[in-house]
Amino acid sequence: MIVELGHFALILALMVAVLQTVVPLWGAQQRNPALMALAAPAAVTQLALVAFAFGVLTWAFVVSDFSLAVVTANSHTLKPMLYKVSGVWGNHEGSLLLWVLILALFGAAVAWFGANLPATLRARVIAVQGSIGVAFLAFLIFTSNPFWRLAEPPLNGQDLNPLLQDPGLAFHPPFLYLGYVGLSMAFSFAVAALIEGRVDAAWARWVRPWTLSAWVFLTIGIALGSWWAYYELGWGGFWFWDPVENASFMPWLLAVALLHSAIVVEKRESLKSWTILLSILAFGFSLIGTFIVRSGVITSVHSFASDPARGVFILAILAFFTGGALLLFALRAGVMEAKGLFGLVSRESALVANNILLAVSAFVVFIGTIWPLLAEVVIGRTVSVGEPFFNAAFTPFIVVLAVILPAGAMLAWKRGNLGRALAGLGPVLVLTVALGGLAFAMQTGRSALGPVGVALAAWVVLGAALDLWSRTGRGGNRLGRLFRLPRADWGKATAHAGLGIVIFAVAALHSWKVEVIRVAQLGETFPLGAYEITLKDVRQVPGPNYTSTMAEMVVTKAGAAVATLYPEKRVYPVQAMPTTEAAIHQGAFRDLYLVIGDPQPAGGWAVRGYIEPFASWLWTGCALMALGGLLSLTDRRYRVAAGAAKTRLAGVPAE
Repeated sequence: MIVELGHFALILALMVAVLQTVVPLWGAQQRNPALMALAAPAAVTQLALVAFAFGVLTWAFVVSDFSLAVVTANSHTLKPMLYKVSGVWGNHEGSLLLWVLILALFGAAVAWFGANLPATLRARVIAVQGSIGVAFLAFLIFTSNPFWRLAEPPLNGQDLNPLLQDPGLAFHPPFLYLGYVGLSMAFSFAVAALIEGRVDAAWARWVRPWTLSAWVFLTIGIALGSWWAYYELGWGGFWFWDPVENASFMPWLLAVALLHSAIVVEKRESLKSWTILLSILAFGFSLIGTFIVRSGVITSVHSFASDPARGVFILAILAFFTGGALLLFALRAGVMEAKGLFGLVSRESALVANNILLAVSAFVVFIGTIWPLLAEVVIGRTVSVGEPFFNAAFTPFIVVLAVILPAGAMLAWKRGNLGRALAGLGPVLVLTVALGGLAFAMQTGRSALGPVGVALAAWVVLGAALDLWSRTGRGGNRLGRLFRLPRADWGKATAHAGLGIVIFAVAALHSWKVEVIRVAQLGETFPLGAYEITLKDVRQVPGPNYTSTMAEMVVTKAGAAVATLYPEKRVYPVQAMPTTEAAIHQGAFRDLYLVIGDPQPAGGWAVRGYIEPFASWLWTGCALMALGGLLSLTDRRYRVAAGAAKTRLAGVPAE
C-alpha cells in the first residue's frame, strides 16, 4: 500500500507543479499579490510530495521489496546496507527521482530564502522552476516510473552493478545532481529577468550565490567521481575524457564563466547579455549531460539507460527549455543594454578573456564528445576521439587562463595599468621562473609538461596570495587587516590557489608517473622505480556478496619495509561481473598503486604497479576550490540581497 502512496504522491506533485507554474506567472503579469503569494506554498508542497515518494522508494530498497521492478533489477538481500540505500539512485528511475527531488528542493529554497527579492521576480523564478519540475515529473511518471510493480515478484534481486558498490559512487551522484540541478536556479533567474525586462546589478547579486552553491556541489561531485575512477577502475588514472565525465565537466566550465561574468554585471552593469546567455547555456549543458547519461547513445560505466525513447523525451525537454529561453533572449535583447564602459586594460577585460577561454574550452570538449555520434549518423563512420585529442585541444586554453589569472585579478576596474600590476607581481614572477627551472633541472629525459606545470601552479598560487595581501593596504598591522578581509576575498584566493594546485598535480601525474606491467610468480620480486615489490601470496577470500582473489604484496625500499598491500579482483556471482580493487599506499608526495590481474596459462599472475606522483594533491586542490566557494557563500554580502528595497516594483509589496 505504501508503494501506491508514493506513486500517488508523484502524480499530486505533477499537479502542484503545474499550479506552481501557471498561477504565479499570471499573478506577476497582472501585479496580483494574492496570486503571486501562491508560488511559495506550491513550491514547498511539491518538495514535500516528492520527498515522500523518494522516502517510499528508499524504504522499498532497505526492506528488499522485490515486488518493485526497480528494486529487483538493482538490489539483493545480501548487499550491504550502504549499497541498498545508494541503490536508490544507482539506476535510471531512482536517480531521476533524486534529480526531481533536488529540483523541488531548490524551488522551495527560493520560497524560504528569497524574501528580499522583488515579489514579481520571486514569483517568476519559482514559476520557471516549477515548469522544469512539470517536464521532469512527466518524464518520470510516463516513461520511468520507479513504482512499477511486478506481477510475480522473485525471491531475490539481480543486485546492483558491482562498479557502483563503492563508497565513492554512493556519494558521487547526489553531489553531482546538486550541481547539475542547482544550475537550474541560474536558468530560472535568467528567464524570470527576461520576462520582467530588467537585468541589473541587483539581479547579478541575487543570482551569484545560487550559481556559486551549484558550482561548489558540482566541484565536489566531479572530484568524487575522479577519485572513484582512480582507485576503483584499476587503470591508474584519474580522468579518462569519458563522455559522461565530459557531461559534468562542460557545465562546470560554463558555471565558472558565469560566476565571473556576474561579477562584471554587479560591479559595472556590463556583460548583461553574455551573463544571461551563460545562465541559459550552463543549465542547457546540464540537460545535455542528462541526455548523454540516459539516452543509451553512448557506452560508459557511468551510463544509466539504453532506451532511445527516453532520450527523445529528454531531447524534447532540452529543445523546449533551452530553445525557448534563447528565443526569449533574442526578443529581449533591448533590455540588456550595457551601462558601464571599460578600457582594454582593465579587470573587466581580464574577466571577458576568462569567459572566452572557458566558453571555448567547453565548446571544444563538447565537439570532442559529440563528434563520434555525429560521424556515425552523418557519414556512417565509426570514429574514436580519445585522450590525445582532448589533451592537445583543451590544455592550451587552461595554460593561457592560468597565465592571465594573477595579473587580471590585480588590475583596477574600468581602466587599469598593466605595468603596475606586473610590477607588483615581480617577486612572484621571479619565484615562478626559479621553481620551473628547478623542476626542469631535476628531471631528465622527460617532457616539458612537468616544469611548465610547476611554473603555472606557482604563478597562480603565489599570485592569489599576493592579491589577498595587496588588499590589506599599506602601513602597520597589515596582518590584522588580512584576517578582517571579507570572506569573499578569502574564498576567491582559496579557490584560485586550489586551481593552481590542481594544475600542478595534473602536470606531475602526466610527466613523472612510473609504470610497470608484468607477469610475476609467487615469491618473485620486481622493481617499481626506487621500490621493490614482492608478490608474497594470492588467495581466495569470501566477501558479503562477492568472492575475492586477494594478493599480498610487500613493498620495500633500500631493504627497508614500506608497506604490505592487498589488491583484489572481485567477482559478484549474481551478475557474474568482475571488478578491480587497487591497493594504494598514499603519501604526501606519491601514491604506490598496485593491481592484481588474472592468472596466466604459463604460471604466475598479471600485475600492474604505478608510482603516482602528487596524486593526493589533485583532490586537495579540488577540495580547496570547493572550500573557496563555501567561504564566499558565508560572506554577508551573499546572504543579503543588495538594494532589494530599491529594486522592488512600485505598488507591489515584497513578501
